[in-house]
Amino acid sequence: MDGRITSLDIEEYPNTEVQKNQVLTLEEWQDKWVNRNTAFHQEQGHQFADRGHSVIGVEISELGIREFFTEQNLSYSEEPITEIPGAKVFKSSSGNISLYCCSIFDLPRTNIGKFDRIWDRGALVAINPGDRKCYADIMSSLLGKKFQYLVCVLSYDPTKHPGPPFYVPQAEIERLFGKICNIHCLEKVDAFEERHKSWGIDYLFEKLYLLTEK
Repeated sequence: MDGRITSLDIEEYPNTEVQKNQVLTLEEWQDKWVNRNTAFHQEQGHQFADRGHSVIGVEISELGIREFFTEQNLSYSEEPITEIPGAKVFKSSSGNISLYCCSIFDLPRTNIGKFDRIWDRGALVAINPGDRKCYADIMSSLLGKKFQYLVCVLSYDPTKHPGPPFYVPQAEIERLFGKICNIHCLEKVDAFEERHKSWGIDYLFEKLYLLTEK
């Protein structure tokens, strides 16, 4: 035994504000792609498009978007987003995947519409803690009727690792979305890997929540 905590019954760290002053700039996020510091990236994507859905994504890194299309062997086109200077949208040739290269905080300016399904993996845990309320307000404004909103977050001891990815306990999800959403924890799994030892932590759980209309 290596002494690592593996019990899925471990309680969440009680202080939800321990990382509140942590900040990562947009430039630093883009540098992660340039420097290949992207352990959060998954080549095996969740291809809702393969099931007949139209998919819209948001990513600040143009390199990350181009790599997505290359990895999925998809041809694409690109065009400027007139409402956001310097931003672009990349569209698959099939027309059912559109990836916006911009800050999520600028997305409402595109009048993008409402969504009945949202899959948040690696987004809420990447948002600077001080920006979460703004992020939640934007995401809430994009929800259509009878929506289903999946949110994947991480649980660890935030006194040992400053983030990102940031620690997001259930209490924080309830604070951000509880007024308009029913919140259900669907799954909690042990996600600790050897590389996480360099973070200084000894446990890491991945939790999947389903948010639905109240």
